[in-house]
Amino acid sequence: MAERFLPIYLLALGGGTLSVGLLNGLANLLNALYSFPGGYASDKLGYKRALLLFNGIAMLGYGIVILVPSWQAVLLGSVLFLSWSAISLPATMDMVSSVFPKDKRTLGVSLHSLVRRIPMALGPIIGGASISIFGEIRGIQVSFFFALVLGGVSLVLQQTMIASDKKNPTEKLSINSYGISLLNGPLKNLLVSDVLIRFCEQIPYAFIVVWCIRLNQISPVQFGILTSVEMVTAILVYLPVAYLADKSTKKPFVTTTFLFFSAFPLVLLVSHSFWALVVAFCIRGLKEFGEPTRKALIMDLAPEGRKAATFGLYYLLRDIIVSVAAFGGALLWDDSTANFLVQATGIGKSLLPFFQSIASPETNLLAAFVFGLMGTVYFILFGTDLPDQESH
Repeated sequence: MAERFLPIYLLALGGGTLSVGLLNGLANLLNALYSFPGGYASDKLGYKRALLLFNGIAMLGYGIVILVPSWQAVLLGSVLFLSWSAISLPATMDMVSSVFPKDKRTLGVSLHSLVRRIPMALGPIIGGASISIFGEIRGIQVSFFFALVLGGVSLVLQQTMIASDKKNPTEKLSINSYGISLLNGPLKNLLVSDVLIRFCEQIPYAFIVVWCIRLNQISPVQFGILTSVEMVTAILVYLPVAYLADKSTKKPFVTTTFLFFSAFPLVLLVSHSFWALVVAFCIRGLKEFGEPTRKALIMDLAPEGRKAATFGLYYLLRDIIVSVAAFGGALLWDDSTANFLVQATGIGKSLLPFFQSIASPETNLLAAFVFGLMGTVYFILFGTDLPDQESH
């Protein structure tokens, strides 16, 4: 309900463009830093106990944002609540991998992604309505309060509805057995292309709400509707694509999703009305076309018995690199971030005129498109697929 509006919240609290860039860079860096410990904790504790720990961490973050209305507190709280997706994903994928047979693993990942996007579609509409009723600051605080309550409900449901791990969570695992060797050649090639694609996604990511609400006069409720359009589009393609991907090779589906990633910033660049933005957000939803397939491919290529850790290591390496692009998006959006950095550190004065001359929302979106194109071409040339499952 609140996460998509965090950049607006930071601006309303006086954080400025720099705080938005920090949030986006921090989100990617935390995704990286939490992914590997999340995978290790899942292998060490078992996914059910790990999810209990991770949910509690996210709820603590919500509480900080509710109690302290400052942009610094938002960044501090985000260290905890932004961890949920990254730190819980290896455990969730481990559970899916255990529950579903190999020839239906893409279907399992797709079902998980589909269910997640039902509240992701409804939440921004409720959050946008809350902002319209209570204002940007109070409205987002109300959304965080409900997030805290729902976090408590989800914690209870997880522990009562998820079956206990089939493996023994007390199995002794050495941290020394986890390293870069977990990533084989095909996984490394997928990682390189994925990094370039995430540059495409993250350079404009935090500023999309600013593009819509501040620059194109879209209301918060309309932005919530646009987010719902994105999620509904994703939901509609998940199951058909999962069925086809489990019946054939995965590379064509991953390639297609990379193409949609690349197209979104270019379409957004020329979208200045609500209905044009509806088309853009449909394309943004279609980027999920092969995302479950990509995650399933990682799990298929990962070594047995170390799938959660391999998944976490993959995301650790990917998101550490991509966090640089996320922060760089603020440098490309306008020159305020470059000005601040030069004034604060005295470094980079020679580069300041360059950023002042090129920085704009249009530059940000065009740079994202270029990175997406490079990632797609790399995967087409070097991406590796698994052969059809034996059961086919």
